[in-house]
Amino acid sequence: MNQILLIDCLDQKGLVYNITKQVYGRNLNIISNQEFVDTDSGHFFMRTVVEGNNLDDAFLRSLKAVLPDGANIRLTAIKKRPIVILATKEPHCLGDLLLRNAYGELPCDVKAVVSNHATLQSLAVSFGIPFHHIPVEGMSRIEHEDKVSECIQGYSPDFLVLAKYMRVFSPEFVTKYPSRIINIHHSFLPAFAGASPYRQAFERGVKIIGATSHFVTDQLDEGPIISQNVIPVNHTFSADGMAQAGRDIEKNVLAAALKLVLEERVFIFRDKTVVFE
Repeated sequence: MNQILLIDCLDQKGLVYNITKQVYGRNLNIISNQEFVDTDSGHFFMRTVVEGNNLDDAFLRSLKAVLPDGANIRLTAIKKRPIVILATKEPHCLGDLLLRNAYGELPCDVKAVVSNHATLQSLAVSFGIPFHHIPVEGMSRIEHEDKVSECIQGYSPDFLVLAKYMRVFSPEFVTKYPSRIINIHHSFLPAFAGASPYRQAFERGVKIIGATSHFVTDQLDEGPIISQNVIPVNHTFSADGMAQAGRDIEKNVLAAALKLVLEERVFIFRDKTVVFE
């Protein structure tokens, strides 16, 4: 049985030796290991895939005894994680995630799609995924969020994925799902904020376009970044062609970020992430 061991703590000499000594002492086998020290803060991060039958509380206590005070230690099974996807009208990110989920490309189980519009219902239903349309008309933002939260709670997801969900959550909603909401947006912010960012980029003759996936926090689009990428464009791209290229990179970056999170490859540290790819 393989499990993922996650450790972060203050750095000190002999950490890797002390950790691996405990693994060996329990007759466990290390399948893979990655480690990193943030030299500015002196903080240590380690992700280790461990194989064996002695992965229990006694093992965790033996690790805690050789680590600095305040160390974070977590042992998690390698398994599919339940998620709920939130979407609005744009189909590219939602469709890509549903397709990857259907063919086992992501270690997740999409429990439901929730949307403030009915536009994408047929897409979700075609994959056999429950679709919940929760319109905003006649409700305040808090009332709408309460309805969304009530719907989500029925599925007990580990993560919420915003697949171009075009509503801003209140701090109260975000607090319910700390470091569990993953968002995607174009990387033109703040230069081309608001409506039609690709039209704005086309009119300015940009030479690269990109996408950013991040955890959602109280600060709009300022949460810790999980994954980013860019592609080159040039004067031959129309505004529509640029938007299509943007949609392609958005869906790929979102899928990449979700995979990293589901595989426990992301540590959140202060306002940024440590990502073991």
